[in-house]
Amino acid sequence: MTIGEVVAQHYRTAEVFSRNGIDFCCGGKKTLGKACSEHQLDWADLSAELGRAIDAPEMPSQQTDRWEPDFLAEYIVQTHHRYLRENLPLLLDYTAKIAKVHGGRHPELLLVAKQVQILSTELLEHLDKEEQVLFPYVARLCAARRHGGQTPATTFGTVANPIGMMENEHDYAGALLDNIRDLTSDFSLPADACATYRVAFAKLRELDQDLRWHVHLENNVLFPKTMLLEQMLRQSN
Repeated sequence: MTIGEVVAQHYRTAEVFSRNGIDFCCGGKKTLGKACSEHQLDWADLSAELGRAIDAPEMPSQQTDRWEPDFLAEYIVQTHHRYLRENLPLLLDYTAKIAKVHGGRHPELLLVAKQVQILSTELLEHLDKEEQVLFPYVARLCAARRHGGQTPATTFGTVANPIGMMENEHDYAGALLDNIRDLTSDFSLPADACATYRVAFAKLRELDQDLRWHVHLENNVLFPKTMLLEQMLRQSN
């Protein structure tokens, strides 16, 4: 199985992969064996950790692999897109402030602020594409299946085309997150960190966690479901 498939079926395993430094969102298409090899992890140890996570009782409300694609898309918009639109401006402000005040002693903060600026610009454009093009098409696909309609017409051919673009943009966002993690030594605070410094790093950690789960839901759950649904409709029309 791939990492993404495991997390899609058992969301609690995401914590296991995170603890072991394994990317389950952009890197979700890797097999478990490849992940172990790349991170020099013992397969038996990782398997035992995953087993314990899988055996833990799950909340039915979090079984996203059972959700309809249009419901999942709307959930992503109302939860993760809204989070980004509300919090990216705050992070731009916080990281700019600490770079200005502490950048002389901690020059990495200048790079962090720049990375956050790039990430914000890229993500906000990305959200617009999903909300204006891809997700409305997902809703039309679901409506066509429910009501026995035809496969919706598009200007982009098959849905695999915009999905491929979104996945490439996810990879770029993931690389920016990795850069920020490296620059901050995994959000570690120095001894002279002021209150704004602490809030900024806490918000960066929060963004990192939320965005990685957000990308997982799209790459490993929503997108495969959508491509399969389009294929089924095309075959039945």
